[in-house]
Amino acid sequence: LDEEDMRMFKVDRIVNLAERTVTVLNHTDAGKCACLSSLSNETNTNNTASHRRKRAATSRPERVWPEGVIPYVISGNFSGSQRAIFRQAMRHWEKHTCVTFIERTTEESYIVFTYRPCGCCSYVGRRGGGPQAISIGKNCDKFGIVVHELGHVIGFWHEHTRPDRDDHVSIIRDNIQPGQEYNFLKMEPGEVDSLGEVYDFDSIMHYARNTFSRGIFLDTILPRYDVNGVRPPIGQRTRLSKGDIAQARKLYKCPKCGDSLQESSGNFSSPGFPNGYSAYMHCIWRISVTPGEKIILNFTSMDLYRSHLCWYDHVEIRDGYWRKAPLKGRFCGDKLPEPIVSTDSRLWIEFRSSSNWVGKAICGGEVKKDNGQIQSPNYPDDYRPNKVCVWKITVAQGYHVGLTFQSFESRAADNLIINNENILFLRHDNCAYDYLEVRDGNSESSPLLGRFCGYDKPDDIKSSSNQIWMKFVSDGSVNKAGFAANFFKEMDECSRPDNGRCEQRCVNTLGSYKCACDPGYELAADKRSCEAACGGFITKLNGSITSPGWPKEYPPNKNCIWQLVAPTQYRITLLFDVFETEGNDVSTRFLPQRGVGLSGSFQLDWCESPQAYSSFAWCNKDECSKENGGCQHECVNTFGSYSCQCRSGFILHENKHDCKEAGCDHVVNSVSGTITSPNWPDKYPSKKACTWALSTTPGHRIKIAFNEIDMEPHLECTYDHIEIYDGRDGKAPSLGRYCGTKKPQPIISSGNKMFIRFFSDNSVQKKGFEASHAAECGGRLKAEVKTKDLYSHAQFGDNNYPGASDCQWVITAEKGYGVELIFQTFEIEEEADCGYDYMELFDGADTKSPRLGRYCGSGPPEEIYSAGDSIVIKFRSDDTINKKGFHVRYTSTKFQDTLHSRKK
Repeated sequence: LDEEDMRMFKVDRIVNLAERTVTVLNHTDAGKCACLSSLSNETNTNNTASHRRKRAATSRPERVWPEGVIPYVISGNFSGSQRAIFRQAMRHWEKHTCVTFIERTTEESYIVFTYRPCGCCSYVGRRGGGPQAISIGKNCDKFGIVVHELGHVIGFWHEHTRPDRDDHVSIIRDNIQPGQEYNFLKMEPGEVDSLGEVYDFDSIMHYARNTFSRGIFLDTILPRYDVNGVRPPIGQRTRLSKGDIAQARKLYKCPKCGDSLQESSGNFSSPGFPNGYSAYMHCIWRISVTPGEKIILNFTSMDLYRSHLCWYDHVEIRDGYWRKAPLKGRFCGDKLPEPIVSTDSRLWIEFRSSSNWVGKAICGGEVKKDNGQIQSPNYPDDYRPNKVCVWKITVAQGYHVGLTFQSFESRAADNLIINNENILFLRHDNCAYDYLEVRDGNSESSPLLGRFCGYDKPDDIKSSSNQIWMKFVSDGSVNKAGFAANFFKEMDECSRPDNGRCEQRCVNTLGSYKCACDPGYELAADKRSCEAACGGFITKLNGSITSPGWPKEYPPNKNCIWQLVAPTQYRITLLFDVFETEGNDVSTRFLPQRGVGLSGSFQLDWCESPQAYSSFAWCNKDECSKENGGCQHECVNTFGSYSCQCRSGFILHENKHDCKEAGCDHVVNSVSGTITSPNWPDKYPSKKACTWALSTTPGHRIKIAFNEIDMEPHLECTYDHIEIYDGRDGKAPSLGRYCGTKKPQPIISSGNKMFIRFFSDNSVQKKGFEASHAAECGGRLKAEVKTKDLYSHAQFGDNNYPGASDCQWVITAEKGYGVELIFQTFEIEEEADCGYDYMELFDGADTKSPRLGRYCGSGPPEEIYSAGDSIVIKFRSDDTINKKGFHVRYTSTKFQDTLHSRKK
């Protein structure tokens, strides 16, 4: 109750103590509050800390909860044991009536278990227009007290405030604590409808004899003697009375036929079975089990009148808690339906016919899907005692099962055990009491992957096949929060024909993969290709060292260190054949080292000789002194040999002596980077033709942005120019030809390939250009009979998708064809409404088309078909949690094919 509620409660009534009644003023508010003291006020008459009072009536229809459904929220300040008591109390009401309590999602009116200054208090019935408090104060977190408070929520006031109470009890006013007299006032007849039920001494809504008494042995309410001369007991707080149940069923118009079923298994049948059912029967069964469990419904006998669409006699099964839940099926005739399995912990069954059925509450079961979550019963609250749950998880053939734990807490440990795989768990006698067991297969005899308990979260688990077996066991004593684990189909990306797009080695990891390189190589900046490794510890007596990528340009951001170690009494001599780095001018000469060790970072040759100078002179012959060593351009003497070199603009021929003009063709596969004209930032050479073939991840485009351009100007760029093509080579459509000094606007390809050509003639030379390239998501794609790939982000498989992504793809097929989407991988941040990160599908050429759905978490079904020739994929991510993303294959499919045949 808020302050406004309390003020309303205090002033909006007229009290006549002489007549011992209370008249409630006429208000438009839907609910009236019922305030009561803590438990000690009902059991200890000397406690005056809080007050307890009911003011409301069940005669007003607006206070009855529609459909008997009461959404609830439990505040976070209650412990797991308190939450369990609240749920037990709600299930007690559900067991005996047709009222249903559900966890609140978007409902406007709902109750909130909280703690307010009033102690233990609640509104009587539905207030409407938003949340209403049910306050559970200190010492009130007992089963009977919570059942009592929920009685007020449902619509009942104290039994002793009925207008006819003086015929059944006497109020001893002299024994009532000062200031508490109003708790014993009668309600006005217009506020109350007892629905024809007699006064109920046994009601859980009745005060005890000494409630609010001046002394523990003094009575405040005294029952009148019954026909046997005995005063009936009052004030029990253990369970609903028969009168409570009858009155609640009348208030909510519960069907006379049916029941609320909470047992783990049982057999039920229509009234009169097997002798036939009567006309105009209406029965409702509600089956509810512990959250996290499922229900299997088996029909063993059925003989109902058959009609078109089962319009007349039928049994209807709905997957949830009420008549508006998703329909599982409507059945009639004598053909037995297949077993029905709920997706949650509730089933709603309406009969206008007869059936004999078995409902069995289970945890575990066979799970045949590619991803999902497994939880211990009642998670995240404490699991129930004496539970045995077995899950058999099967994903698509050819995949493995990946298992990752989000939370893990079972009975505390007694011992410290080190498991294989270096997993550390606190355990009790090898997890003898409460535990989770995981096996590599589909049965209890499959190889054990681990038995887990305690508080340490297990490492990720991967099966060797497409099946995994899990068993959760709890004993009858200590219970904890349990576990939550995600399972998914684990694909071996490295088994794909493109080797995961890795140049050398592909290493599969759980939920992803990474590229690696052969010995002597290391990953380049794009994390896929490999380049020669540099540095090392060398003890050979002679050899050669080169900079990374030699004789091509070395890559940026490299730090190479070689350590050369010679035997004792030897020295190391270095000779640089070629030294060309930014801002350095080093002559090629010998670098003798006096000692047995040397470190350096350069391209060099070396030979080792005894420390005597003569040995050094002996092993160095100048081959270049005769006929230039046979070199066309330059001969460079080395220690123990020689080499030929070429002038700028030329490279060495395969015969190692002649020179040929250097090429200027580049293949660029990196996600982003920079390209420049030759000699940048100096003037580019004349008669130069260079090309760059850029490619990025399928489903993405390439964006080129010029940082600077300075080329020979011409109106049509006939002379020196750079031209950009929308494809893999110069035969693709031109996106533009540029020259002069004016920077073009950024240019974006339509696909995942772009070709750039630079040309200079033999006259004017300028500075050239510098441009940045990067992958750009979204664009227009063409669906064909051949299957194509689309990835959520350019670095899919290497990194999670980036934050603040906003991508849109329009996939279009030829006229007369539709688009088929087949999802291979889908992992996006999960949220109930997919409000953070999500993928959205539209059945048309733009986002104004009908929406097929918004997906996150485990994502959409494996196959989706468009109704027309286009489909739109929209992907958005915020700037917080990022996941693996998605990989979808798309193709075209004929409209005349049926959906069934297309799925085949």
